[in-house]
Amino acid sequence: MHPTRKAAVTATALLASATIALTTGCESASTTGGSVAASPGGSSGPGCPSALAEAKRAVKTAEDVNAPWSGPTSGPRAVPGKTIVYIAQTLTNPGVAGVAKGVQEAADVIDWRVRTLNGQGTPAGIKAAFTEALALEPDGIVIGGFDPALTAAQVEQANADGIPLIGWHAVAAPGPSENPKLFSNITTRVEEVAKISADWIIARSNGRAGVVLFTDASIPFAKRKSDLIKQRLATCSGVELLSYENVPIPRAGSLTTKRVSALASRFGDRWTHSAAINDLYFDHAAPALRAAGRRGDGVPFNIGAGDGDPSAFQRINSKEFQAATVPEPLSEQGWQIIDEFNRSFAGKPASGYVAPVHVTTAATSGGALSWDSEGYREAYRRIWER
Repeated sequence: MHPTRKAAVTATALLASATIALTTGCESASTTGGSVAASPGGSSGPGCPSALAEAKRAVKTAEDVNAPWSGPTSGPRAVPGKTIVYIAQTLTNPGVAGVAKGVQEAADVIDWRVRTLNGQGTPAGIKAAFTEALALEPDGIVIGGFDPALTAAQVEQANADGIPLIGWHAVAAPGPSENPKLFSNITTRVEEVAKISADWIIARSNGRAGVVLFTDASIPFAKRKSDLIKQRLATCSGVELLSYENVPIPRAGSLTTKRVSALASRFGDRWTHSAAINDLYFDHAAPALRAAGRRGDGVPFNIGAGDGDPSAFQRINSKEFQAATVPEPLSEQGWQIIDEFNRSFAGKPASGYVAPVHVTTAATSGGALSWDSEGYREAYRRIWER
Protein backbone atom coordinates (compact mmCIF):
# COMPACT_ATOMS: atom_id res chain seq x y z
CA MET A 1 0.00 0.00 0.00
CA HIS A 2 1.13 3.58 -0.63
CA PRO A 3 2.49 4.90 2.72
CA THR A 4 0.45 8.09 2.42
CA ARG A 5 -2.65 6.07 1.69
CA LYS A 6 -2.12 3.96 4.81
CA ALA A 7 -1.72 7.07 6.95
CA ALA A 8 -4.87 8.61 5.51
CA VAL A 9 -6.82 5.42 6.01
CA THR A 10 -5.77 5.16 9.65
CA ALA A 11 -7.07 8.65 10.30
CA THR A 12 -10.25 7.98 8.34
CA ALA A 13 -10.90 4.75 10.22
CA LEU A 14 -10.66 6.56 13.57
CA LEU A 15 -13.01 9.27 12.33
CA ALA A 16 -15.45 6.69 10.99
CA SER A 17 -15.50 4.85 14.33
CA ALA A 18 -16.33 8.05 16.15
CA THR A 19 -19.00 8.90 13.61
CA ILE A 20 -20.68 5.51 13.89
CA ALA A 21 -20.76 5.82 17.66
CA LEU A 22 -22.57 9.15 17.44
CA THR A 23 -24.98 8.61 14.57
CA THR A 24 -27.58 6.23 13.20
CA GLY A 25 -28.50 5.28 9.65
CA CYS A 26 -31.15 8.03 9.58
CA GLU A 27 -28.97 10.92 10.71
CA SER A 28 -26.93 13.30 8.60
CA ALA A 29 -23.41 11.84 8.88
CA SER A 30 -21.87 10.36 5.73
CA THR A 31 -19.67 7.29 5.53
CA THR A 32 -17.38 9.22 3.20
CA GLY A 33 -16.53 11.76 5.87
CA GLY A 34 -17.86 14.73 3.89
CA SER A 35 -20.70 17.09 4.72
CA VAL A 36 -24.12 16.02 3.50
CA ALA A 37 -25.66 18.10 0.77
CA ALA A 38 -29.01 19.75 1.28
CA SER A 39 -31.82 17.81 -0.31
CA PRO A 40 -33.52 19.05 -3.47
CA GLY A 41 -36.67 19.68 -1.49
CA GLY A 42 -34.92 21.30 1.44
CA SER A 43 -35.61 18.51 3.95
CA SER A 44 -32.70 17.14 5.99
CA GLY A 45 -34.34 13.78 6.74
CA PRO A 46 -33.67 10.67 4.65
CA GLY A 47 -36.13 9.72 1.95
CA CYS A 48 -35.44 5.99 2.27
CA PRO A 49 -34.25 4.83 5.72
CA SER A 50 -33.77 1.15 4.78
CA ALA A 51 -32.02 1.82 1.47
CA LEU A 52 -29.90 4.50 3.14
CA ALA A 53 -28.72 2.18 5.91
CA GLU A 54 -27.85 -0.53 3.38
CA ALA A 55 -26.02 1.98 1.18
CA LYS A 56 -23.91 3.25 4.08
CA ARG A 57 -22.88 -0.28 5.02
CA ALA A 58 -21.94 -1.11 1.41
CA VAL A 59 -19.91 2.07 0.95
CA LYS A 60 -17.99 1.52 4.18
CA THR A 61 -16.97 -1.96 2.99
CA ALA A 62 -16.02 -0.73 -0.48
CA GLU A 63 -13.78 2.02 0.91
CA ASP A 64 -11.54 -0.51 2.71
CA VAL A 65 -7.99 -0.16 1.36
CA ASN A 66 -6.53 -2.94 3.50
CA ALA A 67 -8.28 -5.87 1.85
CA PRO A 68 -5.73 -8.62 1.07
CA TRP A 69 -5.07 -9.98 -2.43
CA SER A 70 -7.97 -12.24 -3.39
CA GLY A 71 -6.78 -13.16 -6.88
CA PRO A 72 -5.03 -16.28 -8.16
CA THR A 73 -1.98 -17.62 -6.34
CA SER A 74 -1.26 -20.62 -8.57
CA GLY A 75 -1.11 -21.34 -12.28
CA PRO A 76 1.26 -22.28 -15.09
CA ARG A 77 4.79 -20.92 -15.26
CA ALA A 78 5.54 -18.46 -18.06
CA VAL A 79 5.22 -19.83 -21.60
CA PRO A 80 8.07 -18.20 -23.55
CA GLY A 81 8.20 -16.16 -26.73
CA LYS A 82 4.61 -14.96 -27.29
CA THR A 83 3.30 -11.89 -29.14
CA ILE A 84 0.11 -10.09 -28.17
CA VAL A 85 -1.81 -7.37 -30.01
CA TYR A 86 -3.89 -4.98 -27.90
CA ILE A 87 -6.69 -3.34 -29.91
CA ALA A 88 -7.82 -0.18 -28.11
CA GLN A 89 -11.33 1.14 -28.67
CA THR A 90 -9.68 4.56 -28.35
CA LEU A 91 -6.60 5.59 -26.44
CA THR A 92 -8.42 8.75 -25.37
CA ASN A 93 -10.46 6.49 -23.06
CA PRO A 94 -8.31 6.54 -19.89
CA GLY A 95 -9.47 3.07 -18.84
CA VAL A 96 -8.53 1.50 -22.16
CA ALA A 97 -5.18 3.29 -22.13
CA GLY A 98 -4.48 2.35 -18.50
CA VAL A 99 -5.05 -1.33 -19.16
CA ALA A 100 -2.83 -1.14 -22.24
CA LYS A 101 -0.01 0.12 -20.02
CA GLY A 102 -0.58 -2.71 -17.56
CA VAL A 103 -0.49 -5.26 -20.38
CA GLN A 104 2.82 -3.83 -21.61
CA GLU A 105 4.32 -3.83 -18.11
CA ALA A 106 3.33 -7.44 -17.46
CA ALA A 107 4.51 -8.53 -20.90
CA ASP A 108 7.91 -7.03 -20.18
CA VAL A 109 8.13 -9.12 -17.03
CA ILE A 110 7.11 -12.33 -18.79
CA ASP A 111 9.32 -11.43 -21.81
CA TRP A 112 6.58 -11.21 -24.44
CA ARG A 113 6.11 -8.68 -27.23
CA VAL A 114 3.05 -6.38 -27.33
CA ARG A 115 1.75 -4.21 -30.15
CA THR A 116 -1.00 -1.67 -29.37
CA LEU A 117 -3.36 -0.55 -32.15
CA ASN A 118 -5.69 2.44 -31.74
CA GLY A 119 -9.23 2.03 -33.07
CA GLN A 120 -9.77 5.82 -32.79
CA GLY A 121 -13.21 5.35 -31.25
CA THR A 122 -15.03 4.69 -34.53
CA PRO A 123 -16.45 1.44 -35.97
CA ALA A 124 -14.34 1.88 -39.11
CA GLY A 125 -11.19 2.52 -37.11
CA ILE A 126 -11.78 -0.45 -34.81
CA LYS A 127 -12.43 -2.78 -37.77
CA ALA A 128 -9.29 -1.57 -39.49
CA ALA A 129 -7.24 -2.11 -36.33
CA PHE A 130 -8.60 -5.65 -35.92
CA THR A 131 -7.85 -6.46 -39.56
CA GLU A 132 -4.30 -5.20 -39.04
CA ALA A 133 -4.01 -7.29 -35.88
CA LEU A 134 -4.95 -10.46 -37.77
CA ALA A 135 -2.40 -9.68 -40.46
CA LEU A 136 0.32 -9.57 -37.79
CA GLU A 137 -0.48 -13.23 -36.93
CA PRO A 138 -0.08 -12.78 -33.16
CA ASP A 139 -0.43 -15.47 -30.53
CA GLY A 140 -3.25 -13.56 -28.83
CA ILE A 141 -5.45 -10.50 -29.31
CA VAL A 142 -6.98 -8.20 -26.68
CA ILE A 143 -10.38 -6.63 -27.41
CA GLY A 144 -9.85 -3.43 -25.46
CA GLY A 145 -13.12 -1.77 -24.50
CA PHE A 146 -15.32 -2.28 -27.56
CA ASP A 147 -18.25 -4.53 -28.48
CA PRO A 148 -16.97 -7.58 -30.41
CA ALA A 149 -20.17 -7.42 -32.48
CA LEU A 150 -18.59 -4.44 -34.27
CA THR A 151 -15.93 -6.79 -35.62
CA ALA A 152 -17.89 -10.03 -35.94
CA ALA A 153 -16.09 -11.12 -39.11
CA GLN A 154 -12.66 -10.50 -37.60
CA VAL A 155 -13.62 -12.29 -34.37
CA GLU A 156 -14.77 -15.27 -36.43
CA GLN A 157 -11.48 -15.23 -38.35
CA ALA A 158 -9.44 -15.15 -35.14
CA ASN A 159 -11.44 -18.07 -33.76
CA ALA A 160 -10.90 -20.01 -36.99
CA ASP A 161 -7.17 -19.27 -36.86
CA GLY A 162 -6.95 -20.50 -33.28
CA ILE A 163 -5.94 -17.09 -31.89
CA PRO A 164 -7.26 -16.73 -28.33
CA LEU A 165 -9.18 -13.52 -27.66
CA ILE A 166 -9.34 -11.83 -24.29
CA GLY A 167 -11.64 -8.87 -23.74
CA TRP A 168 -11.47 -5.91 -21.39
CA HIS A 169 -14.99 -4.54 -20.90
CA ALA A 170 -15.83 -6.31 -24.17
CA VAL A 171 -18.99 -8.03 -22.94
CA ALA A 172 -21.12 -7.47 -19.86
CA ALA A 173 -20.01 -10.43 -17.74
CA PRO A 174 -16.51 -11.33 -16.53
CA GLY A 175 -14.91 -14.66 -17.42
CA PRO A 176 -15.09 -16.92 -20.49
CA SER A 177 -17.66 -16.17 -23.19
CA GLU A 178 -19.09 -18.51 -25.82
CA ASN A 179 -20.87 -15.91 -27.95
CA PRO A 180 -18.69 -14.13 -28.86
CA LYS A 181 -15.99 -16.70 -28.21
CA LEU A 182 -13.51 -15.18 -25.73
CA PHE A 183 -11.08 -17.09 -23.56
CA SER A 184 -12.00 -14.57 -20.86
CA ASN A 185 -13.39 -11.08 -20.39
CA ILE A 186 -11.68 -8.95 -17.74
CA THR A 187 -13.87 -6.55 -15.82
CA THR A 188 -15.33 -5.93 -12.43
CA ARG A 189 -18.96 -7.01 -12.24
CA VAL A 190 -21.00 -4.22 -13.78
CA GLU A 191 -23.84 -4.94 -11.34
CA GLU A 192 -21.53 -4.31 -8.39
CA VAL A 193 -20.02 -1.14 -9.88
CA ALA A 194 -23.45 0.28 -10.65
CA LYS A 195 -24.81 -0.60 -7.22
CA ILE A 196 -21.95 0.92 -5.25
CA SER A 197 -21.99 4.09 -7.38
CA ALA A 198 -25.68 4.60 -6.68
CA ASP A 199 -25.20 3.61 -3.03
CA TRP A 200 -22.49 6.25 -2.68
CA ILE A 201 -24.92 8.92 -3.88
CA ILE A 202 -27.65 7.67 -1.55
CA ALA A 203 -25.24 7.57 1.40
CA ARG A 204 -23.46 10.84 0.54
CA SER A 205 -26.74 12.72 0.19
CA ASN A 206 -28.37 11.12 3.21
CA GLY A 207 -31.14 9.85 0.94
CA ARG A 208 -32.00 13.20 -0.65
CA ALA A 209 -30.45 14.03 -4.03
CA GLY A 210 -31.06 15.45 -7.47
CA VAL A 211 -28.95 13.42 -9.88
CA VAL A 212 -27.66 13.77 -13.45
CA LEU A 213 -26.41 10.54 -15.03
CA PHE A 214 -23.95 10.53 -17.95
CA THR A 215 -23.55 7.53 -20.25
CA ASP A 216 -22.45 6.39 -23.69
CA ALA A 217 -25.39 4.42 -25.07
CA SER A 218 -23.35 3.27 -28.08
CA ILE A 219 -21.37 0.89 -25.83
CA PRO A 220 -23.62 -1.92 -24.53
CA PHE A 221 -21.50 -2.38 -21.41
CA ALA A 222 -21.70 1.33 -20.57
CA LYS A 223 -25.42 1.54 -21.33
CA ARG A 224 -26.16 -1.41 -19.07
CA LYS A 225 -24.09 0.12 -16.29
CA SER A 226 -25.97 3.41 -16.41
CA ASP A 227 -29.33 1.64 -16.57
CA LEU A 228 -28.39 -0.32 -13.45
CA ILE A 229 -27.34 2.87 -11.67
CA LYS A 230 -30.70 4.38 -12.56
CA GLN A 231 -32.53 1.33 -11.20
CA ARG A 232 -30.59 1.40 -7.94
CA LEU A 233 -31.16 5.13 -7.42
CA ALA A 234 -34.88 4.47 -7.83
CA THR A 235 -34.86 2.34 -4.65
CA CYS A 236 -34.57 5.59 -2.68
CA SER A 237 -37.69 7.73 -2.91
CA GLY A 238 -35.76 10.83 -1.90
CA VAL A 239 -33.47 10.60 -4.92
CA GLU A 240 -34.67 12.24 -8.13
CA LEU A 241 -33.07 11.50 -11.50
CA LEU A 242 -33.07 14.95 -13.09
CA SER A 243 -31.54 13.99 -16.44
CA TYR A 244 -30.09 10.97 -18.25
CA GLU A 245 -27.44 12.32 -20.66
CA ASN A 246 -26.15 10.26 -23.60
CA VAL A 247 -22.70 11.63 -24.52
CA PRO A 248 -20.53 9.32 -26.68
CA ILE A 249 -17.04 8.99 -25.17
CA PRO A 250 -15.20 9.99 -28.39
CA ARG A 251 -17.22 13.22 -28.43
CA ALA A 252 -17.13 13.88 -24.69
CA GLY A 253 -14.72 16.78 -25.07
CA SER A 254 -16.93 18.69 -27.48
CA LEU A 255 -20.33 17.85 -25.98
CA THR A 256 -19.96 17.63 -22.20
CA THR A 257 -19.17 21.28 -21.54
CA LYS A 258 -22.24 22.44 -23.46
CA ARG A 259 -24.50 19.87 -21.81
CA VAL A 260 -23.26 20.70 -18.32
CA SER A 261 -23.70 24.43 -18.86
CA ALA A 262 -27.30 23.84 -19.96
CA LEU A 263 -27.96 21.48 -17.05
CA ALA A 264 -26.59 23.93 -14.50
CA SER A 265 -28.82 26.66 -15.88
CA ARG A 266 -31.87 24.38 -16.04
CA PHE A 267 -31.67 22.71 -12.63
CA GLY A 268 -29.75 25.17 -10.46
CA ASP A 269 -29.42 24.02 -6.85
CA ARG A 270 -31.65 20.98 -7.49
CA TRP A 271 -28.64 19.33 -9.13
CA THR A 272 -26.71 17.99 -6.14
CA HIS A 273 -25.01 14.83 -7.44
CA SER A 274 -23.82 13.21 -10.67
CA ALA A 275 -22.75 9.77 -11.77
CA ALA A 276 -20.98 8.93 -15.02
CA ILE A 277 -19.98 5.64 -16.59
CA ASN A 278 -16.46 7.05 -17.06
CA ASP A 279 -14.46 9.62 -15.08
CA LEU A 280 -13.47 11.64 -18.12
CA TYR A 281 -16.89 13.34 -18.28
CA PHE A 282 -15.99 15.29 -15.13
CA ASP A 283 -12.76 16.52 -16.65
CA HIS A 284 -14.82 18.16 -19.39
CA ALA A 285 -17.58 19.20 -16.96
CA ALA A 286 -15.27 21.23 -14.73
CA PRO A 287 -14.99 24.39 -16.92
CA ALA A 288 -18.76 24.65 -17.31
CA LEU A 289 -19.39 24.13 -13.59
CA ARG A 290 -16.75 26.71 -12.75
CA ALA A 291 -18.34 29.17 -15.20
CA ALA A 292 -21.70 28.54 -13.55
CA GLY A 293 -20.26 29.66 -10.23
CA ARG A 294 -19.99 26.20 -8.69
CA ARG A 295 -17.16 25.39 -6.27
CA GLY A 296 -14.89 22.43 -6.90
CA ASP A 297 -15.68 20.97 -3.48
CA GLY A 298 -19.40 21.76 -3.65
CA VAL A 299 -22.50 20.55 -5.48
CA PRO A 300 -22.88 18.66 -7.66
CA PHE A 301 -20.87 15.93 -5.92
CA ASN A 302 -19.67 13.70 -8.75
CA ILE A 303 -18.79 10.01 -8.82
CA GLY A 304 -17.22 8.16 -11.74
CA ALA A 305 -18.64 4.66 -12.04
CA GLY A 306 -15.58 3.19 -13.62
CA ASP A 307 -11.93 3.38 -14.63
CA GLY A 308 -10.31 5.62 -12.00
CA ASP A 309 -7.55 7.04 -14.19
CA PRO A 310 -4.84 9.34 -12.71
CA SER A 311 -6.63 12.53 -13.73
CA ALA A 312 -9.72 11.39 -11.80
CA PHE A 313 -7.59 10.82 -8.70
CA GLN A 314 -6.07 14.28 -9.16
CA ARG A 315 -9.53 15.86 -9.27
CA ILE A 316 -10.62 13.89 -6.21
CA ASN A 317 -7.48 14.64 -4.21
CA SER A 318 -7.69 18.37 -5.00
CA LYS A 319 -11.51 18.42 -4.62
CA GLU A 320 -11.99 19.83 -8.08
CA PHE A 321 -15.44 18.81 -9.37
CA GLN A 322 -15.10 15.11 -8.59
CA ALA A 323 -15.70 13.61 -5.16
CA ALA A 324 -15.33 9.86 -5.79
CA THR A 325 -14.60 7.13 -8.28
CA VAL A 326 -15.16 3.39 -8.48
CA PRO A 327 -11.78 2.62 -10.00
CA GLU A 328 -11.05 -0.38 -12.10
CA PRO A 329 -7.66 -1.74 -11.00
CA LEU A 330 -6.35 -0.90 -14.46
CA SER A 331 -2.73 -1.97 -14.12
CA GLU A 332 -3.74 -5.09 -12.22
CA GLN A 333 -6.22 -5.99 -14.96
CA GLY A 334 -3.49 -5.57 -17.57
CA TRP A 335 -1.41 -8.09 -15.63
CA GLN A 336 -4.43 -10.38 -15.36
CA ILE A 337 -4.85 -10.28 -19.16
CA ILE A 338 -1.28 -11.52 -19.60
CA ASP A 339 -1.85 -14.21 -16.97
CA GLU A 340 -5.04 -15.37 -18.70
CA PHE A 341 -3.21 -15.60 -22.04
CA ASN A 342 -0.49 -17.61 -20.33
CA ARG A 343 -3.10 -20.02 -19.02
CA SER A 344 -4.55 -20.34 -22.52
CA PHE A 345 -1.15 -21.02 -24.07
CA ALA A 346 -0.46 -23.64 -21.37
CA GLY A 347 -3.76 -25.40 -22.13
CA LYS A 348 -5.30 -24.41 -18.77
CA PRO A 349 -8.72 -22.85 -18.08
CA ALA A 350 -9.25 -19.18 -17.25
CA SER A 351 -8.57 -18.19 -13.66
CA GLY A 352 -12.11 -17.03 -12.95
CA TYR A 353 -10.84 -14.09 -10.88
CA VAL A 354 -12.97 -10.95 -10.70
CA ALA A 355 -11.61 -7.93 -8.82
CA PRO A 356 -13.92 -6.64 -6.07
CA VAL A 357 -15.35 -3.12 -6.32
CA HIS A 358 -13.66 -0.27 -4.48
CA VAL A 359 -14.63 3.36 -3.81
CA THR A 360 -11.94 6.05 -3.68
CA THR A 361 -12.47 9.48 -2.12
CA ALA A 362 -10.06 12.17 -0.98
CA ALA A 363 -10.32 10.69 2.50
CA THR A 364 -9.13 7.25 1.40
CA SER A 365 -6.79 7.83 -1.55
CA GLY A 366 -3.83 8.92 0.56
CA GLY A 367 -2.78 11.16 -2.33
CA ALA A 368 -2.30 8.19 -4.69
CA LEU A 369 -3.17 8.42 -8.40
CA SER A 370 -4.41 4.88 -8.93
CA TRP A 371 -5.99 1.92 -7.22
CA ASP A 372 -4.87 -1.68 -7.50
CA SER A 373 -5.23 -4.56 -5.07
CA GLU A 374 -2.36 -5.12 -2.67
CA GLY A 375 0.26 -7.62 -3.88
CA TYR A 376 -0.88 -8.42 -7.42
CA ARG A 377 2.52 -8.00 -9.04
CA GLU A 378 4.19 -10.30 -6.54
CA ALA A 379 1.42 -12.88 -6.92
CA TYR A 380 1.70 -13.05 -10.70
CA ARG A 381 5.50 -13.09 -10.63
CA ARG A 382 5.39 -16.10 -8.31
CA ILE A 383 2.93 -17.87 -10.61
CA TRP A 384 5.05 -17.19 -13.70
CA GLU A 385 8.31 -17.88 -11.82
CA ARG A 386 9.58 -14.47 -12.93
